[in-house]
Amino acid sequence: MKLLAAMSGGVDSAVAAALAVEDGHSVTGVHLALSQAPAALRSGSRGCCSREDARDASRAADVIGIPFYVWDLAAEFQASVIDDFVAEYAAGRTPNPCVRCNEKVKFSAVLDRALQLGFDGVVTGHHARLVDGVLSRSADIDKDQSYVLGVLTPAQLAATVLPLGSFTKPDVRSMARARGLGVADKPDSHDICFIADGDTAGFLRSALGPQPGPVVDALTGAVVGTHDGAYGYTVGQRRGLGLTVPAADGRPRYVLSVEPVSRTVTVGPATALDVSTVVTDVPVWSVPRSLPLQCSVQLRAHGMVHDCTVSAEGEGWSLALATSARGVAAGQTAVLYDGDTVLGSATIRSTA
Repeated sequence: MKLLAAMSGGVDSAVAAALAVEDGHSVTGVHLALSQAPAALRSGSRGCCSREDARDASRAADVIGIPFYVWDLAAEFQASVIDDFVAEYAAGRTPNPCVRCNEKVKFSAVLDRALQLGFDGVVTGHHARLVDGVLSRSADIDKDQSYVLGVLTPAQLAATVLPLGSFTKPDVRSMARARGLGVADKPDSHDICFIADGDTAGFLRSALGPQPGPVVDALTGAVVGTHDGAYGYTVGQRRGLGLTVPAADGRPRYVLSVEPVSRTVTVGPATALDVSTVVTDVPVWSVPRSLPLQCSVQLRAHGMVHDCTVSAEGEGWSLALATSARGVAAGQTAVLYDGDTVLGSATIRSTA
């Protein structure tokens, strides 16, 4: 096949491109320039899309012996990922920008362009497997990325090659060394790639400005603190609440809800975070199933998996969890599994 390899400058995408070549495919490498003002260097394991990353991707392509290009997708990334991230927090929801990037940029803008240019598909370094065209968990469960790929449609999966799904991360680094790839020991990127310093609240504050409001105790209704912006809080958060009145029982309090219109952040005990029902927006089915359905659901990247019963709720799902989940926020993604197989995904609208 004629494949386009998305090369981030990291070890996973470099090895994926190399394995695709070794499998006999005709491969062209492409680095996605996603930042409108890329830094010269990464900050350790934080951030991505720096000029250093582009150089690392180019050097890897040279070693592998494939053509290499840089595509400027900064405008698409800004509109589909960064602006969406800010808007979701402003609306009191908690988005997953990695899911949105895969949906709107890596497997929409890139794949669409690749197909238009005559490629048969794209190859990426995601840790997940395609079994007879069906998305499944990686052999390395600690690095599994099927959750963030759960938003992909069957048509997108049919044009995707995932060479790393059967390998662990140490395997990948070992394969990189054996092939002379200089990124073999390069740190993985962590946190949100476009917030290199890790200060999400500061990033949102600069985008949305100060929006002060009260922090209210759910049990007493008393104001127990103030904040500069409700967008800086997310359901389940414990640290950095700035509370001025301790709980009567002396136990920690957590963010239970964020109300952007009244600018109110409500806090309370950990037990108040437990939910047994999750309602979603319109789903994307990877493997369509009839409802009601017994399966499992993952509600956060690398989060716990819960058995559940899925029923129709309008155009979305209602998930009745067999065991309660803690700290689930609107805006996050619910991904359904049958064992290791991804059935589909949907954005969480509400919980109870």
